[in-house]
Amino acid sequence: MLQEKLANYNIILASKSPRRQQFFKDLDIPFTVQLKEIEEIYPKELQGVAITDYLATLKTKPFTDLQYNDLLITSDTIVWIENKALGKPANATDAFTMLKTLSGKAHQVITSISIKNPKFQIITNDSTTVIFKELTDQEIHYYIKTYKPFDKAGAYGIQEWIGFIGIDKIEGSYFNVVGLPVHKLYKELIKL
Repeated sequence: MLQEKLANYNIILASKSPRRQQFFKDLDIPFTVQLKEIEEIYPKELQGVAITDYLATLKTKPFTDLQYNDLLITSDTIVWIENKALGKPANATDAFTMLKTLSGKAHQVITSISIKNPKFQIITNDSTTVIFKELTDQEIHYYIKTYKPFDKAGAYGIQEWIGFIGIDKIEGSYFNVVGLPVHKLYKELIKL
């Protein structure tokens, strides 16, 4: 199936996210991880999915020496609430502010994926609505101290304690909230 489709490609995952790397392993996709530093800055006028599409594309720019059989996969996730993007928190105070903002409200988790080869580039994305219960300050402090969610957009991982106790409802892909809309990635890769 997918392995046969990708047999002639050298898959490069440009992500240090352990969750994204695990998804690739679970899909039985052979891949290597290559990381190139980039400043994740986007034009201020961009909104929602336009931000993640832009950043997923931006992450491909340092890879200037792709070979004909390379398939570079980059991705970006934001939490979108009240017309504002929440990225990764800078510190515990920032994480607390983010989680207080999400408490008792609905937000969108938006992820974009770029699949790039010297001949083509495909951009796909997904959005999932997540509704948090009212979180107490004590719950938020406990989560930040115990789980240190500084590598996660919106300062939380749905697959961690806060997801178990704090999320009332999700509409859409759970895996998108974890960090990658795997069904969308599969759909694009199987078409190659």
